[in-house]
Amino acid sequence: MHRLAIYDLDRTITRIPTWTPFLIHTARARAPWRLALMPLGMVLAAGYLLRLMSRGRLKERMHRLMLGTRLAPATIDDIARDFAGWMVPGRIHPRAVQRIEADRRAGYRIVIATASYRFYVEALARRLGIVDVIGTEAVVDASGAILPKIRGANCYGEAKLAMVEAWLAGEGIARDAAHIRFYSDHVSDAPTLAWADEAYAVNAHPPLAALATARGWPQLDWQAR
Repeated sequence: MHRLAIYDLDRTITRIPTWTPFLIHTARARAPWRLALMPLGMVLAAGYLLRLMSRGRLKERMHRLMLGTRLAPATIDDIARDFAGWMVPGRIHPRAVQRIEADRRAGYRIVIATASYRFYVEALARRLGIVDVIGTEAVVDASGAILPKIRGANCYGEAKLAMVEAWLAGEGIARDAAHIRFYSDHVSDAPTLAWADEAYAVNAHPPLAALATARGWPQLDWQAR
């Protein structure tokens, strides 16, 4: 029996979301002039809130706006490591780290499943001693450069569950041969929470807290001091 503990990232393990801080952190380091474009980013975000575009489309447009049309492989590695150093440990919930270590000691394989792009999350995961990352994939050109376009689906909602199932298949792990824990802060992860053998609502916002109460899922507060 395989034991897997799958964690959402933003506001589950981390104290803050990672995508916008990653954009700002990278623009400040590589092209500070792009910070002047942030008001346009707010216009794009308003378009998403008004349902004029999908989350994935918003992500692609913000990528192009703040990072440009092409990130070379060496640049990707440098900025991902730099951002991970900025995030860990100060912007990580200590109780998340404690829970990850407890799961690891109990024999669970630790996995991060996140809507954030895998190309920068992997460096953050390594700082937490985590190898396995399921995340949104960017299109990569023949030279290995990252382009501002999502490959496949944005790893969010139902798509996240489908990508977790695809990852299991790729690892040769049958669902009925695995015991799976899943941790998340957001109701968008309800499909994966319902699919898991153990579901944990962590730092839950009100819609997830209400769902967790209705479903009898344990609620964990990693924000309390």
